Amino acid sequence: MDFDPSTLKYNDAGLIPAIAQDAHSGEVLMMAWMNAQAVVKTLETGRVTYWSRSRQSFWIKGESSGHIQELIEMRIDCDRDCLLVRVNQTGAACHTGRRTCFYTLVEDGAERITQEKMV
Repeated sequence: MDFDPSTLKYNDAGLIPAIAQDAHSGEVLMMAWMNAQAVVKTLETGRVTYWSRSRQSFWIKGESSGHIQELIEMRIDCDRDCLLVRVNQTGAACHTGRRTCFYTLVEDGAERITQEKMV
């Protein structure tokens, strides 16, 4: 079966959430948004490309930071309204300089930082 990005379910802004996961460890790295063109660019180049809502432009992960996400595989969830991109991550995935964006643990009614910034 051929893949057609127009068959995905985008929100009213034309975006679909994409969860980045380390292809080797299974660690969830981050969540960002893609539009149909970002999906196509990601598949064509093998470099994960998101849509920046704040800049209203394409954001090729690692283009300025060097923290590249190389696409290993893309998966579609059962409702076709969320993507999983399994990646080889170079450096930090989070803009805070941490390996993952999910470094804050909520436990017993309190928040705790579980990960230091990468050097």
